[in-house]
Amino acid sequence: MMVRLLVAVLLLAGLSAASAQRMGGAQFPIKGMDGTTVANHALSAAQMAQVERLPGLVDATVAKGDVTIYQFYDLNCPYCRQATADIGRLIAADSALRLVFVPYPVLSVQSIEASRVELAVRELDPKRFFEFHRKVYEGRGVIDGARAISVTDAMGLDRGKILEIANKPGITDIMKTHARVGGELKLMATPAYVIRGVAIVGHPGFESLRKVVASVRSCKKVAC
Repeated sequence: MMVRLLVAVLLLAGLSAASAQRMGGAQFPIKGMDGTTVANHALSAAQMAQVERLPGLVDATVAKGDVTIYQFYDLNCPYCRQATADIGRLIAADSALRLVFVPYPVLSVQSIEASRVELAVRELDPKRFFEFHRKVYEGRGVIDGARAISVTDAMGLDRGKILEIANKPGITDIMKTHARVGGELKLMATPAYVIRGVAIVGHPGFESLRKVVASVRSCKKVAC
């Protein structure tokens, strides 16, 4: 069976995390792995409500958690690949942390194709979404629809059902909504995180994220 995936027309506005750090300001002293400040800014209550109500969210953790991190990512962002390993370590070491994935395919047509497949996995078998997320990053090169489908094949998921769901108009609507809201929130790099009313634009690294979570627990702010 040929892999056929419809491509949504989205605003391709992704930038590298390094570029975001140069162009963006920082309201809170959140440092990256190299000691430089990572761009971040506060969100309004209305903007937070937008994030919480987004369609197509994927809760990667079982517990509701006392702290929630929303991660906006593009499957073809190299920083997102690194972030997947760090986030995996973070939730493995912190059973009270809630991680919510927000597919944000803004870098390429290939990203849009792959995102259709992962959103189909979300609908067909949501408990295996994080498994798909990790496996799709195991290979090298561009992640497109064909590569994403090959991962679902390896997972034993029904290819016909995956393709049927992936090509639904509703999947297009989800991606367009994520792109629109991400743009409104000025998430001009991938990955981007939303935690406790603050958008962190770029991947600060495992230790920095761990400190942010600890601060939220301690003083209900991303930096005490």
